[in-house]
Amino acid sequence: MEGRRIGVIDRPEGKKHWVVIDASGQSHVVHPRQVSYSVSGQTYAPEEVAQFRAAVEQHLDPTSLEVAWELLTEEQTSTTAEDLSLLLFSEQSPVLCYASFCLLTDDKVFFKRKGDRFEPRSVSQVADIQHQIKREAEREQQQQRFYNGLQAAIAGDSVDWTPSDRVYLSAVENFALFGEESKSRLQAREILSHTDFEKTPVGAFDLLVALGLWEKHENLFLRRRNMADQFPPQVSLAAEQYLDMPPPDQDRDRRDLTHLKVYTIDDESTAEIDDGLSLEFLDDGRERIWVHIADPSRWVVPGDDLDREAQRRTTTVYLPTGMIPMFPLELSTGPMSLTQGNCCCALSFGILLTQEGSLDSYEICTSQVTPTYRLTYEDVDEMLELGVQAESELMSLAKWAKIRQQWRTRQGAIQIQLPEPSIKVQGETVTIDLLPNSMSRELVAEMMILAGEVAATYGFAHGVPLPFRHQAQPDLPTEEELLQLSPGPVRACAIRRCMPRSEVSTTPQRHSSLGLEHYCQVTSPIRRYADLVAHLQIKAHLRGDDLPYSELDLTQLLSTVAPVAYESALVERQTNRYWSLEFLRQQKDEIWRALVLRWLREHENLALVLLEDLGLELPMRFNRIPHLGEALQVKVRDVDPRLDKIVLVEVLDSIYP
Repeated sequence: MEGRRIGVIDRPEGKKHWVVIDASGQSHVVHPRQVSYSVSGQTYAPEEVAQFRAAVEQHLDPTSLEVAWELLTEEQTSTTAEDLSLLLFSEQSPVLCYASFCLLTDDKVFFKRKGDRFEPRSVSQVADIQHQIKREAEREQQQQRFYNGLQAAIAGDSVDWTPSDRVYLSAVENFALFGEESKSRLQAREILSHTDFEKTPVGAFDLLVALGLWEKHENLFLRRRNMADQFPPQVSLAAEQYLDMPPPDQDRDRRDLTHLKVYTIDDESTAEIDDGLSLEFLDDGRERIWVHIADPSRWVVPGDDLDREAQRRTTTVYLPTGMIPMFPLELSTGPMSLTQGNCCCALSFGILLTQEGSLDSYEICTSQVTPTYRLTYEDVDEMLELGVQAESELMSLAKWAKIRQQWRTRQGAIQIQLPEPSIKVQGETVTIDLLPNSMSRELVAEMMILAGEVAATYGFAHGVPLPFRHQAQPDLPTEEELLQLSPGPVRACAIRRCMPRSEVSTTPQRHSSLGLEHYCQVTSPIRRYADLVAHLQIKAHLRGDDLPYSELDLTQLLSTVAPVAYESALVERQTNRYWSLEFLRQQKDEIWRALVLRWLREHENLALVLLEDLGLELPMRFNRIPHLGEALQVKVRDVDPRLDKIVLVEVLDSIYP
């Protein structure tokens, strides 16, 4: 009877209202529409209201309604409070009639009101309502169990979360990831209200860390884009099966190039080895460059589980904490890679250059090669500096790389040299090193670009649709404008701002910054799906088979993989940014050499500065007007990696070596 007010009519008030006195003796002016039930046949004094209420409450047993409902359903008749009183209690006293009225109006299962009468619901309707009530009760029980587990987990106890708990935890996760844009923000705030954590996305993140469900440095960028680091079971199973029994090789007539000395050159930590270099001395005195690219398509059947998963991932994602591969590691670092001492399948590009560095002639073939040396960039730099005569092939490759670079420069290639940081994380330790501009890195880069030019030239000459990469000619600053800027990073930054994004399409066009008329990336098929597709196209054409992708098919494919590749690159940049700020948080007392690169908002004295020892570019607001290219010393005043916030201040009175 909660919510009902019982009173005795005392007298009329005006033409339509009545004065009603309740059990406490308080008077109320009531309109007849406010009266839901009137007791007839007996009068009461206000002091009798409490006794009347108590007598009614003794008869409010909702279970008794079900019996009445069954009888009335069989008779297909409606009822009133008075009729129900007679049916339930065999009499129609005021107390029992009002009790029946209360039962009927409180009931949400068996009866529905129509005017002054109450109709029994159908059997199916009652069943549906009872099912809903049962589900709601179960939900409330589940919710209470979750809150009990939540408190226990916060206190440090071990909790086995159930699937029903995961619904609530997912709401908190979604709020931590997407904040006010989260569809579950209201539910998440309700959950957080049962804890001491703030009802904010930061509070949601802290709760998940406290529960042990997320790490302190959980990568939210990966989670927002649902990038899984684990492969589905069927993909892992397919990888295991291919290791035991490889699919048939469609290229059975591979050229035997195992007699060539093959150099693979990578960072020491690189596990997926997808390119190698050779030099062949010909009888006529000329030198043929060989660029060998790993052939993962040897281990993939188009349309199988491996291929579909690689297409879904589109690229290997490289993060300071490790990589998320496009293929399962047992394949990508195993038989797919060009592993030292093993006979490996490859797609090889044999190239003769003119003395000026342009293409003279080329050939492309599927091959077998045996990598001779697994070298790091540092190894190669040392060998080139010492001029090791026993490795004359390496010396000649470096010579041709230099010639190629000079030739591309004459063709309009644009070189932008800015410091590039390499960020690595081990546990809580963050290290940042600058990637050097070394002869070995230039050597590998030029040879990869050369292979890309050859692949594109082949595709263009034979009408093979490929994922051609092109870049529009930039509107660069004038020579006079560039001379006004400090040489080095400031000038390079000004040029970089003018560079348009490169695009991918099935139509070969000029790539302005490379200085090439045609270009197609083909040198990373283990790590880029578009490169793998290029291999499939070229290999099919070499065999004389139908192409896997028509121009229309390839256009549609590129429209799906290009956005994923962009998202992956964005995750890499965001993650690098997070860990660079975490590094600066850990080194908060350090003073850093900085260079003013360019204005972000000059009217607000907001500029982009380069921390020269780290290669990091960060925004900084000045209390004065610095000039571009000005060197200064800065330190971190405030930094929060999770909020992507950093405040740098200039240090004016410190001695810096």
